[in-house]
Amino acid sequence: MGTFLVRVWTGLKVLLLVSVVSGSNICTSRGVRTCKECLSIHPTCAWCSQQDIGEDGSGISRCDLKSVLVQSGCRANFIESPSSSVTVVEDRPLSSKAQDSSSEVTQIQPQRLRLTLRPDDPKRFTVTVRQVADYPVDLYYLMDLSHSMKDDLAILRSLGNNLADAMGKTTSNLRMGFGAFVDKTLSPYMFMFPDEAVSNPCYGIQTVCRPQFGYKNVLALTDQVSRFTEEVKKQEVSRNRDAPEGGFDAVLQAVVCKDTIGWRSDASHLLVFTTDAITHTALDGKIAGIVQPSDGQCYINKDNDYYKTTSLDYPSIAMLADKLSENNINLIFAVTNDVVPLYLNYSKLIPGTTVGMLSKDSRNIIQLILDAYTNIRSKAELEVLGVPEELLLSFNATCLNGEVVPGVRSCSGLKIGDTVSFSVEATLRGCPKEKNRTFIIKPLGFKDTLQVTVDYACDCACHDSAQPASSACNDNGTLECGVCLCDSGRLGPHCECTEADHKPTEADSCSPNPQTPICSGRGDCLCGQCNCHSSDFGKVSGKYCECDDYTCIRFKGQLCSGHGDCVCGFCQCNPDWSGESCNCSTRTDNCMAGIGLLCSGRGHCVCGACECTQPGAYGATCEKCPTCPDSCTIKKDCVECRHYKRGPLFEKKSCNTICRDDITLVDELVFHEKSSVNCTYKDEDDCVHHFQYYEDISGKSILYLVKEPECPKGPDIVMVVAYVAGSILLLGLAAMLIWKLLITIHDRREFAKFEEERAKAKWEAANNPLYKGATTTFTNVTYRGNS
Repeated sequence: MGTFLVRVWTGLKVLLLVSVVSGSNICTSRGVRTCKECLSIHPTCAWCSQQDIGEDGSGISRCDLKSVLVQSGCRANFIESPSSSVTVVEDRPLSSKAQDSSSEVTQIQPQRLRLTLRPDDPKRFTVTVRQVADYPVDLYYLMDLSHSMKDDLAILRSLGNNLADAMGKTTSNLRMGFGAFVDKTLSPYMFMFPDEAVSNPCYGIQTVCRPQFGYKNVLALTDQVSRFTEEVKKQEVSRNRDAPEGGFDAVLQAVVCKDTIGWRSDASHLLVFTTDAITHTALDGKIAGIVQPSDGQCYINKDNDYYKTTSLDYPSIAMLADKLSENNINLIFAVTNDVVPLYLNYSKLIPGTTVGMLSKDSRNIIQLILDAYTNIRSKAELEVLGVPEELLLSFNATCLNGEVVPGVRSCSGLKIGDTVSFSVEATLRGCPKEKNRTFIIKPLGFKDTLQVTVDYACDCACHDSAQPASSACNDNGTLECGVCLCDSGRLGPHCECTEADHKPTEADSCSPNPQTPICSGRGDCLCGQCNCHSSDFGKVSGKYCECDDYTCIRFKGQLCSGHGDCVCGFCQCNPDWSGESCNCSTRTDNCMAGIGLLCSGRGHCVCGACECTQPGAYGATCEKCPTCPDSCTIKKDCVECRHYKRGPLFEKKSCNTICRDDITLVDELVFHEKSSVNCTYKDEDDCVHHFQYYEDISGKSILYLVKEPECPKGPDIVMVVAYVAGSILLLGLAAMLIWKLLITIHDRREFAKFEEERAKAKWEAANNPLYKGATTTFTNVTYRGNS
């Protein structure tokens, strides 16, 4: 939608510029004289083929906006204004599961479309894709049988049934086949001396092995899995002279010999290529005198041998990519660690190819194939075949959770049965000679296709009824779409004049007003019409010779920057370009970062380049930012979004755009790779989450998340009550003990004081100092007796 708005704004800007300068709209500013020229100006322009319009000298232009033509009196059946349209020709519903062989499985909708396109008038249509469950699988195992793969062959002999059982969990309809290769059977690839080395290439290392061969189809695809194991057990290794192998010869033959190999049209095709060495490519055959390039044809004889191995060169990468796509085959490179970087580079050039690291003895081949097949099935990517050069396609993907990802044609992280859709905008950039073309849109590795036929709405229907030597043109021209196209030497609206009939008094009709020079000073007025002069700089045109194609703004020495046409002094930019000089690209391809965001979400795409707005961000797509949040912070948001369905990314519905990680739940984190990073974060509930992430050899991010986070436990009510009651009891007992202790101390102090005072007393033991008798004797001093 962003691209479309840019184009609309570009068109409006051109329209406004022309209107301001010339006082007219873009349709009337060109001075066009034919219907086809009018339609090519702009999608809003229309042509009136009504013969009598403008004959009264009102100055009405036949090329104008449709609404203006109607207001000017042009009847609707005379207006030529084709518009773009989409017609669905075939639209079978998507299947949900592979049925029996008699039913047709549909994984893309619709199946056939017809587009009618007018130049610069884009049209959108939607493609929906779903991978069905239990889809048939053809697995062809192509193995390097050079001497270094001897231990790998021994392992494969015992893994045949296990491989079938493992693949059987993904599909109930499996076929397996086996092929082998070494290299071309001529020098310098093959041991030629001594003679014994030809029949036994292992002659020099004191062992016996089979003679060298190029490629052999050992077992065509079959549902009898036991035969796969039997045939593998019969195989013996060979030996070649140089380090690289002839694997690409074998890959090409296994792909193009469809009948010999047994590829089914209604199955998913897996070609597993196993080797521990690099491989020869195109032009390597020259060192053996082979100069004839590979022609991409099948050359397997009745003995199932590739019989052109000594006469055709190795195929190129481009040829392999084309043939794999043409035959809907997914190539899996199962290679050892030391050659993984090479095959990763190959995979970037061959769409739909995956790379897996093979152990030294191929013991992990089953898991490798399962992982590769899962990876293939978890992605839906569209490819376009045979698209015309004049047609521009732009894609927006609607992946999981209804999230729209602009500018991409693939969705990842899918499960079987998930449905995704792609919005495709088709724009015609010019009018080709052909009237229609057909191209194909298909998901990589699928047999299902969408066939799109494009009709070019470049011509006017009134062209078909043109009248040569028409009486309306005084028999001196062709009446076409309401105007006379005069024969050579004739002039005038009805071809009524010749160049010799020039009359100066008619000069007034060759100038819009008396103040303007006749024919803008760049032409002669003949029979009331301007005959524009030729120029060394370009073409002069227009009713008053007011237009040219060479006075537009230049950028870096090129007119309209080389990205548009100069029309009447103004640049009409090609699609994907804007600006007064068409020097500003509106494409966002170069701004799209690897995470699927424009400028990594840290800037804006301006004229096809990123302007970073995030402090500290830099790089072509603002992908580098030392001061931005670290990887653990970014991955933490992905964990919250993809696994727990919460967090800022989930709220913004940008989870699938930013997070492409495959999350695997584990009980605990273990060491996986040297580049692994362990991360920990605490969520809003104070739960601590632990996870680990790393990137595998193909650049795919793997994330391991501990199933159970460490969350703080809530209070135990019984324990709290028991704790409080126990605390109160203990406090009471402590208080009583303290009270008892204080009383005891006080009593002991009083008793000690009593004892101390008693010890200080001075009295006889028999007398009680406290005792007093009951009577008291007093002496009366005045008493003197009886006398």
